Amino acid sequence: MYKIAILGCENSHAAGFLKAIQEENLTDIQVMGVYSCFEGEAEKLRETYGVPVMENYDDLVGQLDGLIITARHGDNHYRYAKPYIASGIPMFIDKPITVTEADAREFLQELKENHVAISGGSSVKHADYIQELKALVASGEKGKVAGGFLRMPLDIHSEHGGFFFYAQHLLQSVCEIFGYYPKAVRACRSGDQITCIIRYDDFDVTGLFVNQSYRYYASVHFEKEVVGSMITLGNVTAKEFHDFYELLQGKPMSQSYEDIFAPVHILNAVDRAVLSGVEEPVYYA
Repeated sequence: MYKIAILGCENSHAAGFLKAIQEENLTDIQVMGVYSCFEGEAEKLRETYGVPVMENYDDLVGQLDGLIITARHGDNHYRYAKPYIASGIPMFIDKPITVTEADAREFLQELKENHVAISGGSSVKHADYIQELKALVASGEKGKVAGGFLRMPLDIHSEHGGFFFYAQHLLQSVCEIFGYYPKAVRACRSGDQITCIIRYDDFDVTGLFVNQSYRYYASVHFEKEVVGSMITLGNVTAKEFHDFYELLQGKPMSQSYEDIFAPVHILNAVDRAVLSGVEEPVYYA
């Protein structure tokens, strides 16, 4: 029996994960508790799924086999994880993994030192079409990549971190398709929209963040052909839950620590570029 908890259960992913456990009849998982700093959110899940409600996020230290962290504000992710890191239990950490680059570096180091297996980030990376484009680029069958274009949502005025709350969906999708380590970004804001250019060594990818327009598009521009479409998210929540479930079973991480944390540094570079108006390097170390 795998004993787990969900911290920050005000996020829709918490209900999605509980639904997956229930619908797939995963009887080897016991949810020991759910926690939210938002009044009433944990109680909703207790009423629907019969899970216990925690008074404090660190109530179950030393009692768990795995931890899911889905707080709406990314600044809470490291704080919620920290008491459990020494236990070495696997963790799912939602997007953004964290907000500040200082926290990202410290968080990554602590996880590695304690051999904590992690999964998480943007659920959109699991979309079938994102994975199709990734495979197409990797195969080289369409020739050299000339660039790309992605459009995804933004919630620029969100109380849960503004730009940082939703922007990882686009930036991590770029990383999935084109690689996790672009060298620099340019960005500008027009009203509540942000357009950015993500710069790789041999090509650029354009990202368009449209405020509260929850549609997803991606295309890859090869030298002689463009391949692109609207993206449907389908069962991405179930897929990201199964990434975590495999960690519970002792299977290896599907991504490196560095890849999982790279979007935090790209997010911060875009944020700096909006303010500075000039090209900003991405600092990974």
